[in-house]
Amino acid sequence: MTMPPRLRKFALTAHVASSVGWLGAVVVFFSLAIVGLSSQDAQTVRGAYIAMGSTTWLVLVPLSFASLVTGIVQSLGTQWGLFRHYWVVIKFVITVFATYILWGYTSTLTGLADTAAAQTTISNGDLAMLRSPSVVVHSGVALLLLLVTTTLSVYKPRGMTRYGQRKQRQQRRQRQQDQQPEQRAVLVGTSARAVASGHD
Repeated sequence: MTMPPRLRKFALTAHVASSVGWLGAVVVFFSLAIVGLSSQDAQTVRGAYIAMGSTTWLVLVPLSFASLVTGIVQSLGTQWGLFRHYWVVIKFVITVFATYILWGYTSTLTGLADTAAAQTTISNGDLAMLRSPSVVVHSGVALLLLLVTTTLSVYKPRGMTRYGQRKQRQQRRQRQQDQQPEQRAVLVGTSARAVASGHD
């Protein structure tokens, strides 16, 4: 099933906007995670984790789900399909995996943000406990995965799955079957004109 051109353009615009927005948000989040881990100023660390908590729920989670849903709609409504090409399958798996990990990690991020918000004054001991290398690791891996999906979207490497190859053969057979009546009609018309010309 192929979407009408206007709907297809709208779906593509929504998918590109949400995907690029997600990538940009992860870049910002990764920067905040590095600041939170490396800064020696307690208030800067506190502010970084509070910002990460807000960014998670207001930006990252909505954009990740928007990217996933619009990507599914976009693939199912175009000739690419969802399981016909390897690059689409890989991109889909990465997006599902990244969204799942983000959703599972939200409780940790929320806990860190709540802890930072509750402590108006932070001692050196509290500062060491608040810092979390895992935030840097998770956001860095997420950034790498999203860069991979972006690269796949741009280059669209060749290679069809077995399902895609089977669908392609079915479509070719269907086109050939659809063309046969037209070809027979053309032959009949040509023969009829030839007979009529012979009688003349």
